[in-house]
Amino acid sequence: MVKIIENPQPAASEAHDRYLQPRQAQRRPPTSYESLLGDAVERAFGAGVYDLPGLVANLNSQHSTTPDNQPWTEANYAAVMAKLGS
Repeated sequence: MVKIIENPQPAASEAHDRYLQPRQAQRRPPTSYESLLGDAVERAFGAGVYDLPGLVANLNSQHSTTPDNQPWTEANYAAVMAKLGS
């Protein structure tokens, strides 16, 4: 005898996949600066840059700057990301 157990999960076609929502944790629309910075980081990743020293070098090569118009360093990148993420 086979016992049928109801599946509480929605069908894949009905499920809202939160992992496909790029701004799932967003509480407000991004600022112009945040959008431009995100684009620059995406270009760096697209170029195969995945380490912090390479990322800050790539951001600087794109003429991206910190919110204070300073060149990127590993230290200020971490500080800016912490501030933007809070």
